[in-house]
Amino acid sequence: MPRPGQTLFLCALALLTIGVLMVTSAGMEIVPATAEAPIRGDGGLSPVTIISGRIGVYAALALLAMAATAFAPKRLIERFTAPNPEHWWRVLVIATAVMIGMLLLVYIPGISRHINASSRWIEIPAPGLGTISIQPSELVKWAMLGLMAWGAVAAGDRIASFWRGLMPMLACLGLVCLLIMKEDMGTALLIGATGALILLAGGARFWHMAALAPVAAGAVAAGLFSSTYRMHRITSFVNPYDDPAGAGFHIIQSMGAIAGGEGVGRGLGNGLQKFGYLPEDTTDFIFSIISEELGLFGVALVLFLYALLITTSRDIMARQQRPAARLLALGIMATIGLQACINLLVVTKLAPTKGIALPLISSGGTGWILTCAAIGMLIRLDRFECESPSELESVDEEHASRAEGPRLPGVVT
Repeated sequence: MPRPGQTLFLCALALLTIGVLMVTSAGMEIVPATAEAPIRGDGGLSPVTIISGRIGVYAALALLAMAATAFAPKRLIERFTAPNPEHWWRVLVIATAVMIGMLLLVYIPGISRHINASSRWIEIPAPGLGTISIQPSELVKWAMLGLMAWGAVAAGDRIASFWRGLMPMLACLGLVCLLIMKEDMGTALLIGATGALILLAGGARFWHMAALAPVAAGAVAAGLFSSTYRMHRITSFVNPYDDPAGAGFHIIQSMGAIAGGEGVGRGLGNGLQKFGYLPEDTTDFIFSIISEELGLFGVALVLFLYALLITTSRDIMARQQRPAARLLALGIMATIGLQACINLLVVTKLAPTKGIALPLISSGGTGWILTCAAIGMLIRLDRFECESPSELESVDEEHASRAEGPRLPGVVT
């Protein structure tokens, strides 16, 4: 029977393959046939086109990122899973400052990229690829996850104290989420929810977190009411046909694509909504294209793969003996699961439209690479637990001896 890490790799590979195929299909354009470029029977979905294109390059980089973290040095895992409480404050402040600096890059003229009334991306020249777009909030999302897992363990018993342990962690989480919320409320809510879950699992008291819930709700409400386009998304969610050519256009076309697929779908590459009807068909609404072209079979396959990925991640988390590793696995599992759920709720009109991508499937080089790197870390944690128990015990004894200090001759402890 395969280990959980091996099952996780196969799930991620299958989802990434579906993503490459569907993004390539959704990105097809209508081009007039000429003598030099006649009509092709395959619709342009040839293996050479897929592998040699930008999408194929991003997929290869994502797999390399997964391999890099899956085979990360053992010493690196040991250092993360045994944090030093003496450096807790220093790491917390420095990491938060770095993340805030990364988020501020989207406001620098010349590299900032403004799309759909928000600045979420920066553009960097890349040889052979022209320019590549990077979403700093994606980097911060995974960095914050690791910081919360590490900090909750490094704080020790202080995490149960509101002012000495929990408040510094929440201050870092809140500052970053507020900065992200200005441009991307969906990602801010995702980071906030995952961070709060990690802190609760790490020993924070529930009533401490509940006491701050009204503050978080007030910040979300302020973000909604201060933005016209966000309020339009709420009203279009209630009744998209009030403005079918404006705010409700996304969801109407999405539901049309899902209904058009019926049981077996129109066939890979044969969808119609991608030809200028459904906006964001390669990113936020890629699941609608899957439904249209692959039908209920494709929908069931994608849902099964996500369910298997989440349950396998849960098994890996349950096997972790060290608190930091367990919290990190929980954060990765929750981030992928919540992100997939939010996207699926949006495209099926069960939630207001948000700019949340479908993990491993929606187009986005930054998202693919970082998500695969996170899954690779889960695979590494699974491999770490499969190593010799005697090695783990020796590492634990080493950290215990450091905490106790040098032993005096003749003194029995």
